[in-house]
Amino acid sequence: MSLGLHAIENAGRDEIVALQTERLRWTLNHVYRNVPCYKAKFDAAGVHPGDFKALADLAQFPFTTKQDLRDNYPYNMFAVPREKVVRIHASSGTTGKPTVVGYTQNDINTWADLIARSIYASGGRPGDIVHVAYGYGLFTGGLGAHYGAEKLGCTVIPMSGGQTEKQVQLICDFKPNIIMVTPSYMLNIADEFRRQGIDPRSTALRIGIHGAEPWTDAMRGEIEAAFGIDAIDIYGLSEVIGPGVANECAESKDGPVIWEDHFYPEIIDPITGEVLPEGSQGELVFTSLTKEAMPVIRYRTRDLTRLLPPTSRSMRRIGKITGRSDDMLIIRGVNVFPTQIEELILKQPKLSPHYLIEVSRDGHLDTMKVDVELKAEFQFASGAAKEFVAHDLQHHIKSYIGISARIEIVEQGGVERSVGKARRVIDKRPK
Repeated sequence: MSLGLHAIENAGRDEIVALQTERLRWTLNHVYRNVPCYKAKFDAAGVHPGDFKALADLAQFPFTTKQDLRDNYPYNMFAVPREKVVRIHASSGTTGKPTVVGYTQNDINTWADLIARSIYASGGRPGDIVHVAYGYGLFTGGLGAHYGAEKLGCTVIPMSGGQTEKQVQLICDFKPNIIMVTPSYMLNIADEFRRQGIDPRSTALRIGIHGAEPWTDAMRGEIEAAFGIDAIDIYGLSEVIGPGVANECAESKDGPVIWEDHFYPEIIDPITGEVLPEGSQGELVFTSLTKEAMPVIRYRTRDLTRLLPPTSRSMRRIGKITGRSDDMLIIRGVNVFPTQIEELILKQPKLSPHYLIEVSRDGHLDTMKVDVELKAEFQFASGAAKEFVAHDLQHHIKSYIGISARIEIVEQGGVERSVGKARRVIDKRPK
């Protein structure tokens, strides 16, 4: 990969569309010939790869869902012989069978190129030291970040998640310029710095590349203030390739740029499946354009966002992920996303970003409780002061979201910490 911008990042719209059309035609034929699941789905929908003439024609083709991947566990979604698959990743499978993803050597090379492109867009350069605190293993985060950082010519510290005290030690001793980690765990690392009496702003870090979970601009502000760095949003999901599907540019920080030469985005109505006009809020859908081992056609990500016009690059952006359609809580008829609660918590200067939402049922009515911690400097506040903060947050949740919530200010460390994706909700309601 050449250093600096790839030519396609500054290409005209017509060139991008022509490339997408050519690659989509190949992908549709590739899956129809080699993946029985796709052949059956296309035939049932009455469409054939030959019907695809222009990008708008993709709307005729059926969606792919996580359930399709589970139903074809472990290898039946592969479009190449298993012997051509050089690596397998998989989800945790906490809600059923894991979803399995396969890569050919070309797929691995493409993925590394895209992560390298993403790190470069974040402000990273060859020779930088990258501390990778995403989990290694079946989760795509660690190895994806690792290969991409090496491809760009960086020095990689493959720390993985956990061992927070050691994270702090290595950041102090090895002096990385860049850290790649989930935003919630980045805040845990900040807490550990303070616990050890070290100012997080005293490190050599200048860039944080954060993804794998929805996070708000308020949390970005919290991370940037804690470490004195640029906190950049990286987006991806295992089923599409892993991290590196889209990435913000350091110069604008205005939403992740989709690498449209490899992934074709659509925004649909999550209820009807209808493709929505550009700029509309809806569910993000991706079709891979270059994947060999396991292409996906119109994969429903469940992430809620909108497509935005290009700014720093010639490719379109996605707005901040406001939540997932399957993460949405319906409480007394009101749609609630954890990120809405997070945004209100982070507007309170005395509250830390560590919180947990608990939903339960009292008789026939749903109830919501929010456990949240005070920032370390306010942890010894009086009972009256804590009550005032809790009442203020309760008032804002009622005013802005429209539901009543019980707020409990818990001791420092009272909210469970995560070394990967944070658990924000416990739903105790009967199914």
